Amino acid sequence: MTKPAVESPATVRLGDLITVAIVEDDAAVRSSLEQILKTASDVRCVAAYGSAEEAIRGLPKLAPKVAILDINLPGMSGVECVKHLAEKSPATQIMMLTVYDHNDAIFDSLAAGAHGYLVKPVRAAEFLAAVRDVHAGGAPMTSNIARRVVQAFKKPTGPARPGMEALSEREAEVLDLLAQGYLYKEIAKQMGVSYHTIHAHVRHIYEKLHVRSRAQAVALYNRRG
Repeated sequence: MTKPAVESPATVRLGDLITVAIVEDDAAVRSSLEQILKTASDVRCVAAYGSAEEAIRGLPKLAPKVAILDINLPGMSGVECVKHLAEKSPATQIMMLTVYDHNDAIFDSLAAGAHGYLVKPVRAAEFLAAVRDVHAGGAPMTSNIARRVVQAFKKPTGPARPGMEALSEREAEVLDLLAQGYLYKEIAKQMGVSYHTIHAHVRHIYEKLHVRSRAQAVALYNRRG
């Protein structure tokens, strides 16, 4: 495990920093991602792990705002790691960063609780933008990945899962805006409530629909038509 960045940018308050943990077995890639994160004044890398097992032991204690995961990890896979982290650190937004771009890897990751999916190699600016996006409530995806997800939503599906009827009027409104691609802060502004209120609504939506991520909630919403 490499050492996390420890210096706090002078222009950004500690509570405003986007704390990030990396789970990547390739030491060179891991180091490169850490260096990219260090260039941003609003982001801090708090930990970097070489395996899923290390991440499951250490990451929940740190509760970073964002976690970056590879899929092809030694031992436990990244997809299985997502499942554990989604349960142990539910406030952490998880984004996959991997060379795998086939449908099984994509949808298994999203179903496990990932909030975004980028394909390597990725430019530094794109990587940092995705970290900020997923932290703000977005679902950043490489363009061809996003197209596959949209196409999957258009395919005929089986009977809808129960639970949608349990949403309150406000929760249903939030879910509709999430499905349209709005970020949490944009939804808060449009509905005239605080960012934290939207977070609370989203948490209740996840609980009532029995899902773990925005992608899962939107998929279920679209399935209901």
